[in-house]
Amino acid sequence: QVQLVESGGGLVQPGESLTLSCEASGFHFSAYTMSWYRQAPGKERELVARILNVSGSTTYADSVKGRFTISRDNAKNTVYLQMNNLQPEDTAMYYCFRPGRRDYWGQGTQVTVSS
Repeated sequence: QVQLVESGGGLVQPGESLTLSCEASGFHFSAYTMSWYRQAPGKERELVARILNVSGSTTYADSVKGRFTISRDNAKNTVYLQMNNLQPEDTAMYYCFRPGRRDYWGQGTQVTVSS
């Protein structure tokens, strides 16, 4: 069955960096676009970044452009989110997402940015 397992979250201070990983299994990873979403308390879930399957083209939310980088390693069935210069407003649960005939979400990994 399809599984998406996120890791790498944690508590950091403003200006620091984190790298999130999402290890996928149960499907042909390289054939799918992969995305990272986040949801802060009391807010709707929002798209953070997307990477296409074939071209590797990327899309980012305006709020993270220039600070976050999404990448994928098809040999490892893993998608990454490198997050630099983290700010308190980046605090959220971060989710890995695979769209398709059926959508799949990971369980999420918490990122907290606080001094």
